[in-house]
Amino acid sequence: MFTHVEHGIELPALTRKTTEAGRRYFTPEGNAYPSITTVLGILSKEGIMAWRARVGEEEANKISRQAAGRGTAVHKLAEDYIDNKEDWRGKQMPANLNTFNDLRQVIDGRLDNVWMQEVFLYSDKLKTAGQVDCIAEYDGTLSIIDFKTSRKPKKEEWIEGYFIQACFYAAAFLERTGVAIKQAVILIAVDGHEAQVFKVNTFDYLEHFLSVRKKYKEIYKI
Repeated sequence: MFTHVEHGIELPALTRKTTEAGRRYFTPEGNAYPSITTVLGILSKEGIMAWRARVGEEEANKISRQAAGRGTAVHKLAEDYIDNKEDWRGKQMPANLNTFNDLRQVIDGRLDNVWMQEVFLYSDKLKTAGQVDCIAEYDGTLSIIDFKTSRKPKKEEWIEGYFIQACFYAAAFLERTGVAIKQAVILIAVDGHEAQVFKVNTFDYLEHFLSVRKKYKEIYKI
């Protein structure tokens, strides 16, 4: 059983909409901000286009649908499991349960004192918004925790975007609450392998985020 912390922090609900230019979040003040994943999408756009050309549109669409479905399922399993729901397995497919169980072996005994899950965060300073997977203690340190799935093991230099994303969440959380979260943990469930764990200092990637955000604004004027 995971302990859930009574911290007294309430974050406002946001609405969101997918547009031709990517996902937009709308704040209580009426501001429209691009999602962090939309902003970071410019980092991988060329690589994705080259991959789609290499494997063909039909195969690329099939792989993308499967990956999206698995990612959604694993996130839901993680959320329900950490929420201590008795029926956390639900009616998930065995393959998705096996994928989550790789993550489960990591988080059991290392993740506890849960603050929040699947909450919206936005920054008026950074003009960006998103939805963080989990804020909890990992190895005893309050952390931004992000769950990912992958067909193959990742090298650290390949996933800078994940670290930048976690950096944004930490910066937005600090802006909204005054609470600094210095550690980010990226947990990746990999097909046929043990789950990967990457820990970073969130503030190490703030300049990286600002650079990407500036480039995004130059392209999309928002």
